[in-house]
Amino acid sequence: MLEIKDLHAGIDGNEILKGINLTVKKGEIHAIMGPNGSGKSTLAKVLAGHPAYQVTKGEILYEGKNLLAMAPDERAREGVFMAFQYPIEVPGVSNAQFLRLAYNEKRKHLGEEELDPLEFKDLLKERAKVVEMDASFMTRSVNEGFSGGEKKRNEILQMAVLEPKLAVLDETDSGLDIDALRIVAGGINQLHSPENAVILVTHYQRLLDYVVPQYVHVLANGRIAKEGGKELALELEQKGYDWLKTTATETSGATVRAS
Repeated sequence: MLEIKDLHAGIDGNEILKGINLTVKKGEIHAIMGPNGSGKSTLAKVLAGHPAYQVTKGEILYEGKNLLAMAPDERAREGVFMAFQYPIEVPGVSNAQFLRLAYNEKRKHLGEEELDPLEFKDLLKERAKVVEMDASFMTRSVNEGFSGGEKKRNEILQMAVLEPKLAVLDETDSGLDIDALRIVAGGINQLHSPENAVILVTHYQRLLDYVVPQYVHVLANGRIAKEGGKELALELEQKGYDWLKTTATETSGATVRAS
């Protein structure tokens, strides 16, 4: 589904990613971990097409297509979803309006008929159950006045409505209490299937207690310093990240695979 080859990228002339190689297949969950400044969020934003970040070398193939040649909105219509670490507020636009517009844009792209407001209302009511959100959230402006946990739940609601093929979740666990973490993680697990893939960007093991990845990739100094299974996240919880910083060298792209 996704193949990243020797990716170099940065912002304002500062190189942050220094040769990332990563392969993600359908049905897989990958965790991207690492200390602050290692390049985790940069990788997520490059995948989403954030205009502030420049790719200077390498390529990204998504379902065999050049992802870097696609505009951000085209990536979204093709099934790439990004949940932001700090979800933005959109005053004056209700959740229901926002989600219906996004949903129907995707349907048009796929050559399908749009849903009218009543049809979409029924769909939204059903999908909201995934993150235990009641109807009052649908009439409120997008994220305006939401708590941190409500914003993160709203991101997963967007994921539930749009049904992306590839979901990139940037520190979705940041700022969540135990109850909100359980709800958000439960939503991710419900939405994951053999036909899609998830990339979890996170600092901590705690999210991975609920959403178990097949593969863990640890970034340090803009490179993948270590790769392994879910047990690697437990090792990081015990040792921290300092021990990896001196071992961050280019890996030549050998991604861990199950036999």
